[in-house]
Amino acid sequence: MDFNQITDLLTGKLTNWGTALIKLLPNIFLAAIVLVIGFYIAKFVRRISKKLIGKISHNITLNNLFSSVIYMVVLGIVIFTVLSILQLDKAVTSILAGAGILGLALAFAFQDIASNFMSGIFISFRKPLKVGDIVKLKDYMGKVISINLRDTVLQTFEGQTIIIPNKEVYQNAIDNYSYINKRRLDLSVGVSYGDDLAKVQQITLDAVKDIAERSQEDDVTVFFVEFGDSSINLSVRIWLNTPEQSVYVKVRSEAIMKIKIAYDANDIMIPFPIRTLDFGIKGGTTMTEMPVRFANQQ
Repeated sequence: MDFNQITDLLTGKLTNWGTALIKLLPNIFLAAIVLVIGFYIAKFVRRISKKLIGKISHNITLNNLFSSVIYMVVLGIVIFTVLSILQLDKAVTSILAGAGILGLALAFAFQDIASNFMSGIFISFRKPLKVGDIVKLKDYMGKVISINLRDTVLQTFEGQTIIIPNKEVYQNAIDNYSYINKRRLDLSVGVSYGDDLAKVQQITLDAVKDIAERSQEDDVTVFFVEFGDSSINLSVRIWLNTPEQSVYVKVRSEAIMKIKIAYDANDIMIPFPIRTLDFGIKGGTTMTEMPVRFANQQ
């Protein structure tokens, strides 16, 4: 192949490319217009979707995430439309196939992360708990200090910070002590079998009814629950006007002191278990008899 043939070949290729480019100019112009308009439409849709989602969810992070996803979806549609206008259908097909394979691989590789992420979304919409609530999650009890898309952060009453994956939060039972904004204190007390139970019940009610943190909407209740080994046991139930743990502990301590003072003032005995110590190999020997029997054996 001589120089002239090479020149003719290159000239022919460039001519064909130039002709194809000239034929494609209207499509390029149209694709540019679609791309610019589509870009502004995607931004407008993101702004509108953010406002609409904000009416349903007050989680700013979640709202931004959803609006960004919608923005990327609209922008992706615009890009695929532009590629179709430019007659790059094969490129569009290749991109979609590659995206499907990549998405499948990522789904298998990050299934736990995806599960926690989706659980975080469901928690944000259902709102079984919120920041500041006192809850019990699995074996941990404390105050919720943060709810993220991947995990929930809990601070226990002992000062520990517990990070629980959202999948564990969503799939297990949640004890929310702040849901009704009050909390019940159950206090167990035992009295002697010789005491008047009606008198015990009334004195117990009078002893705790003036506690300041008690919910005025709910009455204090006293129920006798069982015959114990050395006492008749009763349960004192007091509703508090707040679920806070510090108030719960304070009222429990105050109730114990008030009940003890009231029982002492009215000769009500809080019994304690009695144990009989039996000395000797075969039993039946008291402690005073032990030295005498030991001396006789000498």
